[in-house]
Amino acid sequence: MTPVDAVMFAEGTKALADRDPVIAALVEQTGPIDFVPQPESNFAALVRAITYQQLAGPAARAIYGRLEALLENDVVPERLARASVTDLRAVGLSGAKAASIADLTAKVRAGTVPLDDETIAGLGDDEILANLVTVRGIGPWTAEIFLMIHLGRPDVLPAGDLGIRKGYGLAWKVPTPTEKALLLLGEPYRPYRSVLSWYCWRAAELYAGSTASAVAGDA
Repeated sequence: MTPVDAVMFAEGTKALADRDPVIAALVEQTGPIDFVPQPESNFAALVRAITYQQLAGPAARAIYGRLEALLENDVVPERLARASVTDLRAVGLSGAKAASIADLTAKVRAGTVPLDDETIAGLGDDEILANLVTVRGIGPWTAEIFLMIHLGRPDVLPAGDLGIRKGYGLAWKVPTPTEKALLLLGEPYRPYRSVLSWYCWRAAELYAGSTASAVAGDA
């Protein structure tokens, strides 16, 4: 996340806390948003996101570490294109994840899924999402996490994330909303729905003892 993004998230947190006492209480109890800037490329961030799907933090980090070692700490399409599915399975990736990473690699190399910084900077959230979900194994959740955590986009609400929905229900003292319901509930929080998402994760940890998300707890 760039310094400008950090300022934007701080401004968004203040704006929401000023008008919503639930957000204000969560900020007081859990502190400010603390995304840690990641130096990795957009491509490497997506490979990491695929690796982390449906895994606890320690397991995901171990597998991704082995993948980095295989690629000599250079997670780029050219190196991954030379790795076989057998190589990817050997580091601990499932067959589905190996296929997903291979498809991402092929589409990036072909230019059908552009990930260079200049192109990404000129695309809106919806355009990036539309490109990413064409990749095998990348659904809305993975694409939205990429937007929110790696790109630092301020108005992302991954309503498919159970932790976010659970946290919302606990913090606002309502039944756990469905994806559709949460999207409606999130409308008043535009253009800072990423802030809402962050504090819903924190609420799930605070009120239900949920384990920190592998992507949000140590991002």
